[in-house]
Amino acid sequence: MKKYIILIIAFLFSALCLNVFGQTKQFPFEVLKKGSGDQSIIFIPGFASSGDVWNETRATFENEFTCYTLTMAGFAGRKPQPNASFENWKTGIANYIKDNQIEKPILIGHSMGGALALALAADYPDLISKIVVVDAVPCLAAINDPAFKSKINNDCSTSVNQMTGMTNDQFYDMQKKTMPSLLADTTKLDMVVDWSVKSDRTTFGQMYCDFFNIDLRERIAQIKCPALILLESYFINLKPAIEGQYRSLKTANFQYATTGLHFIMYDDTAWYLGQLSTFLKQ
Repeated sequence: MKKYIILIIAFLFSALCLNVFGQTKQFPFEVLKKGSGDQSIIFIPGFASSGDVWNETRATFENEFTCYTLTMAGFAGRKPQPNASFENWKTGIANYIKDNQIEKPILIGHSMGGALALALAADYPDLISKIVVVDAVPCLAAINDPAFKSKINNDCSTSVNQMTGMTNDQFYDMQKKTMPSLLADTTKLDMVVDWSVKSDRTTFGQMYCDFFNIDLRERIAQIKCPALILLESYFINLKPAIEGQYRSLKTANFQYATTGLHFIMYDDTAWYLGQLSTFLKQ
């Protein structure tokens, strides 16, 4: 009898472990879920940004849509995870959509998040209903070098060592000097700098290097869904180069902001929300 009791306890313990681990499956991001609409939106922030970058956007649409707002592991104070890479993060988002049975979500991504939206729509064309790319291009490195070719097994150790080798003051100063070239709204500068400063330096260095090695120019030919491409005002001066990168994306709708810099959601808010509203309701 004692033998059977031990076996039953072992079985129940195993079942409990399976249930717990099944419920706590790790994805390379944290998720904030709000709203209860039939159509879902997944918001993907940019490099070293918090999901809070979408607060105003989400508040505008959460009464009509179910909104999933991501913050990537290692960014903006979130706990880092090993093996951070653009492709692993893309796969993680796809798995989250499948595991949670999110039916044909709309993806809205800013900067690197926009590139992740492109990669997801290209590699999982039947999983996504629409994408919005907020100030991103298929190949960032090709802006300066149109002949750029991605490196296989790209070594990011130099970038990681550079970031982890900085003192806190040096890293803060670097971010403080960089952000005014990306964000015109001075009321948001300290917040955005703080997201970077709170990011894990290894993840920061690894993803900075890895993202610069990404080239989606040919892959985006596989995208089937409608794609709204919102670009900062300066990019109108680079229109042939920008739209040349997107030449394989047949569903692209290009719109250029009227003012401001890279953080379009802050710098040209009314125009940005108007573009989103029109596209989401089509």
